[in-house]
Amino acid sequence: MGCVSENRWESFPEMLSTGLSLNETEDALESVQFPFEKVFPVYAMSLTEPQTDSIVKSDHDPIWDAVREETKLEAEKEPILSSFLYASILAHDCLEQALAFVLANRLQNPTLLATQLMDIFSHVMIHDRDIQRSIRLDVQAFMDRDPACLSYSSALLYLKGYHSLQSYRVAHALWKQGRKLLALALQSRISEVFGVDIHPAAKIGDGILLDHGTGVVIGETAVIGNRVSLMHGVTLGGTGKETGDRHPKVGDLALLGACVTVLGNIKIGEGAMVAAGSLVLKHVPPHSMVAGTPAQVIGSIDEQDPSLTMNHDATKEFFKHVAVGSRDGRSK
Repeated sequence: MGCVSENRWESFPEMLSTGLSLNETEDALESVQFPFEKVFPVYAMSLTEPQTDSIVKSDHDPIWDAVREETKLEAEKEPILSSFLYASILAHDCLEQALAFVLANRLQNPTLLATQLMDIFSHVMIHDRDIQRSIRLDVQAFMDRDPACLSYSSALLYLKGYHSLQSYRVAHALWKQGRKLLALALQSRISEVFGVDIHPAAKIGDGILLDHGTGVVIGETAVIGNRVSLMHGVTLGGTGKETGDRHPKVGDLALLGACVTVLGNIKIGEGAMVAAGSLVLKHVPPHSMVAGTPAQVIGSIDEQDPSLTMNHDATKEFFKHVAVGSRDGRSK
């Protein structure tokens, strides 16, 4: 099994159609030449020959096609980055190899060498269909929901929320294979480099947005559904007293605002929204909005998919609600 084949994408035409129509630039791109003979030394360290025997080349991977076209245009506009862009993206045969290369160079240290990490990441991603699917749905989530994400290639190259999430996916695969010590070593390094601490045993679905990512903590027994959006500073932790299954479970299409803390084995219902700064200590009903410390239900969600609308502020109506409740409490 290698890079994603054409048939792999027949089930995603609707999700992947937006932003991928770049035919008008094909003539110009074909004339662009990249005669790069050297790359920056740090990147050359792990620029290994692709294992073409195990790779099924895909000419119809719309995400990868978009990444390459965007990168060629960027290299033409910013010659100072051309060597970096060639080594990171254009020298590779598929998205899996390019992503493995980028992550390896971000996470390398004297213990985890770039060449070793490149081999580990490449092997895991090229032989795991679930990860191949996830890395594409995740980058599409960044494009669709993060206004700061300029392109597929910028997410692949620069966004640490995306990097930490894909690094976790490799660590999770290693954990399931029984290579727990290596998975924990990756978790430690991911936390050090990206400021995101996700236990490799946690279970995370597809189409996830970690916006900024800084300060996100996800515990060992946490479960996150599909198409969930998490802002910076979100904690899915335990109470410190429990053992076993002790971390939150987040339903599909939920939105957790900045600096939300959810503690214990509790459920955030499907399509629920937790306002920024909330402390959640009890179950959140599906398609409801909760806010406050401790969080309380303040209404229902008008939008069916709050994680996609990305409207995560506590509205003026909420503050009126809190003010009225506080005044009534004092009067009693």
